[in-house]
Amino acid sequence: MTAGLWELVLRGAGTTVQLLVYSALLAAVVAFVAGAARTHRSRLVRFVAALYTEVFRGTSALVMIFWVFFVLPVAFGWQLVPMWAGTLALGLTYGAYGAEIVRGALVAVDPAQREGGIALGFSPWQRLRLILLPQAVPEMIPSFSNLLVELLKGTALVSITGMGDLAFSGNLVRLALQQSGQIYAYLLLIYFVIAFLLTRGMRGLERRLKAEVAR
Repeated sequence: MTAGLWELVLRGAGTTVQLLVYSALLAAVVAFVAGAARTHRSRLVRFVAALYTEVFRGTSALVMIFWVFFVLPVAFGWQLVPMWAGTLALGLTYGAYGAEIVRGALVAVDPAQREGGIALGFSPWQRLRLILLPQAVPEMIPSFSNLLVELLKGTALVSITGMGDLAFSGNLVRLALQQSGQIYAYLLLIYFVIAFLLTRGMRGLERRLKAEVAR
């Protein structure tokens, strides 16, 4: 490939990483809020959190991107640029999967720890922040690592909106050169390198958090 085409692919990789960061941050916030809400004492709060989780886990991320990018402007007049439309759709979709990870990890904490917090007079927020999350978060990291890699692969779906991510840029180069095998091999390699760096980083974070809990 020429230098110009390589630059196009690298710009697409940068856009993909940017979308990954934005949507992962949104998904993390949604996951912790919805996951904690699934363990709330209020039946109404648990119902709302469960409804969100089931709806977004049960719908296609591709259709959700279509809906956010094409339907919202017609229905409500809210026109989002492709980056923010992709961030919203992917963040809400993968946040629903993350909510179940958070809920499972919180429920798995020894009940005696929760009861100890009650005995000490901690509020529900204090129990969650000081007792439950420090023990539960290290157990979430492996599952969140897998989910993050799935989110990386899901970013390719935003190419349908015309956003110049890695998949979209790679397709433009393929059309220019008519070399599908070579171009898609490069794309696979780039996605693999990003995923490898993500998993190594998450493993390092897991070791660090578990070491802090052990202390």
